[in-house]
Parts: sequence; C-alpha cells; structure tokens
Amino acid sequence: MTLDAGVAVRYGVDPRASQFTVQAFASGLISAVAHSPKIAIRDWKADVVFDPPSLKNAKLKVTVKTSTFEVLDELREGDRREIHRVMNNEVLESNQYSEAIFDSTSITTEQLKETLHRVNVTGKLSLHGITNAHAFFAQLAFGVDSFRAYGEFTLLQSDYGIKIASIAGGTLKLQDELKFTFYVVGRKSN
Repeated sequence: MTLDAGVAVRYGVDPRASQFTVQAFASGLISAVAHSPKIAIRDWKADVVFDPPSLKNAKLKVTVKTSTFEVLDELREGDRREIHRVMNNEVLESNQYSEAIFDSTSITTEQLKETLHRVNVTGKLSLHGITNAHAFFAQLAFGVDSFRAYGEFTLLQSDYGIKIASIAGGTLKLQDELKFTFYVVGRKSN
C-alpha cells in the first residue's frame, strides 16, 4: 500500500463492522457462581487523522453515548432490565453524564510489517464528570482505503467516581476494574 506523504488522511470508524465491549467481573459472597456481565457499547463514533506514510501527527477522538450499553449475555428478561436500570441510573448516571469522550494527546507507532503497526495511544478520558490521563496499545493494519485496529485496556470505576454496582442486596457486587476490548474497522472519509 502506498500513501501520499504529507497529506492528512481522515478515517471514520464503521460501528456496524466494529465491536466495542466491556467485561465486568463479579465479586462478593456468591461470586463463584455469579454472573460477570459482558456489555456491548452500541452508540459510539471515532475519528482518526494522520499524515501518511509515517502516521505522524496522528489524532484520535472517540465519543460514546453512555445510555447505549447493552448486556450481551443470555439472561432472563427481568434480570436484563434490572442490570440495565442499575447500569444507567445508579452506575453510569446516563441522564447526567450522557457521553464519555477520549481525546488523544500523543500517538506513537512501531512498524511491525509493511501495513501492520503497534500503536501506543495516550490521551484524556472524560467519564462521569471526571477527566483522567489514559493510555492503551493497539495493533493497526492498513488496507487500501481502510484500517483494522484491535486491542484492550482496563480502567478502574473508582478513578471516575463511579459507584460499583451491587445487586441482590449486596450479595453480588462487581469489581472495580473493567476490561474493554475493541475491534475497529475504519474507512477513509476524505
């Protein structure tokens, strides 16, 4: 693949072809038999801009609608509704904090193969009214007018003032740490 040097290229993420999930982990008295929910982030967008072929001046901005998290696991409908209620009203407080935004401040790359890079993304994550520094690694593979990126990162809910979910009178509680996993398809948009 040949990219024109010095011309900024913009990509938009295709959410229909991408996956962005959160894994929560159970703790408490019944954690051995309890549910550790896997949650899909349904409404989000991301824009990537960089100068090819070196990926210099790369920028990433991701915006997530917090009310669109959806439990993926097989559950009774009543349990699903209760998890969504707790997640939106008590944990994320989606009515008050409707978006989470990540804005990169630095992206460094290591070329592994001609079209494959390892990227280190550093930036600011604004979630639940609090902004903290956040960083993650990803693998990035380029096609003709597209890219694929995949990776994972963790965060602590307590770093963002988020109440740790508790269900069944406190006998089931989720751990502070959440694991995010992403597989992203981006398409050239200019």
